Amino acid sequence: MAFLRAFGSYVPERVVANAELAERLGCDPGWILNVSGIAERRFAAPGESIVDMGVQAASDCLDRAGQDRAGLGCLILSSGSSERRFPGPAAETAARLGLAGVPALDLPMASAGSLFALAMAAQLSESCGPVLVVASEKMSAVIEGAPLDRNTAILFGDGAGACLVDPSAGAARVERWRLHSDGAFADNLRLEFGQALHMDGRTVILQASRKLPAAIQEVLQDASLAPAAVGAFLMHQANQNLIDKIARTLEVAPEKFFSNISRYGNTSSASMLIAAAEWSAQHGFRKGEAVIFGGFGAGFHWGSLLAIGS
Repeated sequence: MAFLRAFGSYVPERVVANAELAERLGCDPGWILNVSGIAERRFAAPGESIVDMGVQAASDCLDRAGQDRAGLGCLILSSGSSERRFPGPAAETAARLGLAGVPALDLPMASAGSLFALAMAAQLSESCGPVLVVASEKMSAVIEGAPLDRNTAILFGDGAGACLVDPSAGAARVERWRLHSDGAFADNLRLEFGQALHMDGRTVILQASRKLPAAIQEVLQDASLAPAAVGAFLMHQANQNLIDKIARTLEVAPEKFFSNISRYGNTSSASMLIAAAEWSAQHGFRKGEAVIFGGFGAGFHWGSLLAIGS
């Protein structure tokens, strides 16, 4: 058994509104809002790294949990925008947090990485103690590192989120999860080293709008729950129109889907944990209430996780 004990987040100071991007892209700010639901996003400072942001989010999480860093058993860091091939940012993040000798695992998965990391942490915590999950992304470097493409440049922002997974106590019990992968779609959403981000938007949206509701239904059926019984849905913040479509498919009121994409854009694997941190601060888990986490991303990788307030 494992519990979600606390969340944390960090977003950079620089706010990039649609008007700024629209001027560079030669489009209308209203068009950006209409196709994505995004009004603004945050960009990291030039010298601000994935590790810098990850440490900030992790520290916020540990402070909220009141967790002694010496008691941590493992760190998992998800990032699809790492600055180098190896080493990944996990070991340096652990060192910056003072976790000498604690195993630090890199999970180089965009968008769905934090969801997969939570499922892994739930398993690992039973044998190694509290696991700190961190997701940190600097997507602005990806966008700015190639000629701007208005179909992708409008979507992404920077930030980091974190969650402490505890084997014995926490705000919510991890009940079950369902994870999936399909490499047949690997070329439809990819980032080659030194290249621009490639995204076949039509295929990504089509597959996500089918696969995510199905994964949510799977985990709910396993628990003999209906979508209407879920108190909140904390999703990867990819596109507001996609989130709304998933709500319609599940026949759930859109208000149950927490959303902050209008302020931060798509922060890839960090987005779900940033959303969870804000939702937790504003609402939080209630005893016996079901909460669904869900994500979909490059690979394709997707899935959902059910937590019950404790």
